[in-house]
Amino acid sequence: MSSSADDMLLSPYRVLDLSDERGLLCGRILADLGADVLQVEPPRGSSARGIGPFYQDVPDRERSMFWWSYAANKRGITLDPSTSDGRALLLRLLDSADFLVETFAPGYMQSLGLGYESLRAVNPRLVMVSISPFGQDGPYSQYLASDLTGVALGGLLYITGDHDRPPIRIGYPQFYLLGAAGGATGAMLAHNHRALTGEGQHVDVSCQQAVAKALSQAPQSWDVEGVLVKRMGAYRMHTGGMLRRVNWVCKDGFVNYQLSTGPGGGRSMRALLQWMDEVGMGDEELNQIDWEGLEYGGGSPELLEKVEPPVARFFGALSRDELSQGSLDRRILLFPVNTPEDIFADPNMEARSHVNQFQHRDIDMPVTYLGPFIQDVKALEQGHKGSRVAVRRPAPRVGEHNREVYVDELGLTPGDLVALRGAGAI
Repeated sequence: MSSSADDMLLSPYRVLDLSDERGLLCGRILADLGADVLQVEPPRGSSARGIGPFYQDVPDRERSMFWWSYAANKRGITLDPSTSDGRALLLRLLDSADFLVETFAPGYMQSLGLGYESLRAVNPRLVMVSISPFGQDGPYSQYLASDLTGVALGGLLYITGDHDRPPIRIGYPQFYLLGAAGGATGAMLAHNHRALTGEGQHVDVSCQQAVAKALSQAPQSWDVEGVLVKRMGAYRMHTGGMLRRVNWVCKDGFVNYQLSTGPGGGRSMRALLQWMDEVGMGDEELNQIDWEGLEYGGGSPELLEKVEPPVARFFGALSRDELSQGSLDRRILLFPVNTPEDIFADPNMEARSHVNQFQHRDIDMPVTYLGPFIQDVKALEQGHKGSRVAVRRPAPRVGEHNREVYVDELGLTPGDLVALRGAGAI
């Protein structure tokens, strides 16, 4: 059953999304949940439209796949809040808004008379989400940050890479995506508070803090054990700071397997060794070890050195599919490392409506979009597959919904729109 506009999880609510590429994901998450997200762009369009890759490698502001990805499910209007007419329009839109998302430099909205206190006076229920590199206050609040400097100051750079080499940056930018996702989380927490009290809130997101919260077990390892998690590459740190290999090369890619001990993990290791014996690649010395009798996380560095060469040879002789299916059959704790192509072909992703297609204007074939990031369990139980969380529309063109919003909803005339465009307000 397809989703309608009024049966989504957040369908009663409206979001004014003034963010640029640094915060688009926040509004996209709320839009996937069903909120009516109005993407508010400058009159010439968002700077995010200039970010590639571009559809069929044709550089065009209406063919940015970055924009398509993060602005899907939104309606698009143009508005410049730095103009008096633009501010007046924004305040009119605020009457029907439940959330406002912005990524301006701290203090900029305040300088326009659009700070949180001013907006709250107009709409006391408003949840305002401000996403910035380092937060609205503090010694770094006015600093600019690229993804590289952001992930460095957030700690992610330090733990990324091989243990015997300098830090490396993750290929796809993470700093602002983590901040934007944190903004969506904060918006929902504030929304819950509003549902209980009727009061809006100002959500102040520091992307640096959002990154610091996404460092796997690094903060906990320091707090609990006094162990400083460092770069580990193909390994993972275990109890006491010991490194165990988890990523292994196989015939056609990589698999993930971690040497495990104790009653549960030891059985997995025993099953792997028996499989190695079956194909003539066993190791008698490893077979003699009581894997089940070792405590969880047990095993000396010398033992790990003995394990790695024969296991690496075995994995290298088989394909990912052979290793994955064999591990399922034998209850071994192993799984394949999927490529993007593998993800799109994955039967489980297909079963969960991970891929949607939409027809864009001026595009000669349907464009594939990723589906919703969660499934609505209650809707599934009622037989309405994905009915309250869905991808419903492609990303908007520049000003695509100006008439729909300004004329049909606010009551302006077409002549008003012409005048506002001439004044640079929309």
